[in-house]
Amino acid sequence: MIRILKTDGKTEREALTGLAGRGGVPGAEVESAVREIIEAVRVEGDAAVIRYTELFDGAGALPGGSIRVLGRAELKEAFESLPEGLSMALVHAAENIRTYHERQAEVSIGGYEEAAPDGIVLGQVVRGLARVGIYVPGGTAAYPSTVLMNAIPAKIAGVGEIVMITPAREDMKEVLGAAFLAGVDRAILAGGAQAVAALAYGTETFPRVDKIVGPGNIYVATAKRLLYGTVDIDMVAGPSEILVIADETADAAFAAADLLSQAEHDPLAASVLLTTSEPLAAAVAGAAESQLAKLSRADTVGKSIGQNGLILVCRSEDEMIDLANEMAPEHLEILTRDPLGILTRIKNAGSVFLGAYTPEPVGDYYSGTNHVLPTGGTARFASPLGVYDFVKRMSYSSYTKEALEKAKGDIVKIGEAEGLTAHVAAVKIRFGEE
Repeated sequence: MIRILKTDGKTEREALTGLAGRGGVPGAEVESAVREIIEAVRVEGDAAVIRYTELFDGAGALPGGSIRVLGRAELKEAFESLPEGLSMALVHAAENIRTYHERQAEVSIGGYEEAAPDGIVLGQVVRGLARVGIYVPGGTAAYPSTVLMNAIPAKIAGVGEIVMITPAREDMKEVLGAAFLAGVDRAILAGGAQAVAALAYGTETFPRVDKIVGPGNIYVATAKRLLYGTVDIDMVAGPSEILVIADETADAAFAAADLLSQAEHDPLAASVLLTTSEPLAAAVAGAAESQLAKLSRADTVGKSIGQNGLILVCRSEDEMIDLANEMAPEHLEILTRDPLGILTRIKNAGSVFLGAYTPEPVGDYYSGTNHVLPTGGTARFASPLGVYDFVKRMSYSSYTKEALEKAKGDIVKIGEAEGLTAHVAAVKIRFGEE
């Protein structure tokens, strides 16, 4: 069911490169379709959103043929309708997420005359964005956790208004209740590339936002990529992925369960195990096969593991770490004798989970770290979603005449070297020079 390969310096890299979503780009057909949707929404507004939603999701996707917008009162009603056990679980998760992300909050830098030459004041103002859109996927599962992960950092950052878009479903109380808890101001029940475009441009129903965050399918991800520049985005997310580093001390059943946990998301999800132990590799493969039959989404998991599951038997611990850093996975689990020792050598990963009792779902739902993470190797240069994604920074400078006169010679020399005589003149004119 899951491939087992021995590393040789070449085979393993070819296998990792071949995993779905690893550095690929959407096909021309997908991009062309999304461009058509974006242009239609830009020109037609709500009419295009309604047309494409009914085309892709069915004639009953929008009751009454209109887009439903819910405010705080309706979101509160949804939260109060949740079973007490679930509502309290979401409250506890939200508290953990809030506590973790509050430590990321940036503050403005005041003028620092004492740290600079006399007559000079420099500083930086940090402000939350005015309005942000968060995308919450629909499809075959509900994702209240994604609502918390996107909206809570935005709220902490001081965003003026948070607008959630999500495909309409028959039963949405979990997602809508989480939106109330996280501080979402309004929810618009429409999804897909058409809803993303509507937030980017603004329509009769959708307000124009400054930034769109949150995961979605390939059409949503492509829309975000194509609209970047018209609107800011967090990242272009691909299929989910997990990499597990395990030595001979690891529990094979634990490792197998953790690989399957990400395979549950999507047939394109990638689940990879690196180990130096051949017996463990065989045991994990066997455990994964036996556990699969008990899962409610066994068909999805089976396809994912069959197509994008991989166990690599490595020649050394160093090789495992090198491959992990090359892969730069979204999720990295370390099931070894000394997880912290391995962590000190990890350079590229979205979120890391240490030890036998920190499975990846702890981060997905509860610990407080964000589960909106860079995929497809982009953890080489990208970071988890955080408070820093919802602010902008504005610098400022103030020079007295005396301070500018002292700096004038250097500024003029640099301006002349660049051939920008108007820059030079703007400085000289203040001292009666031409």
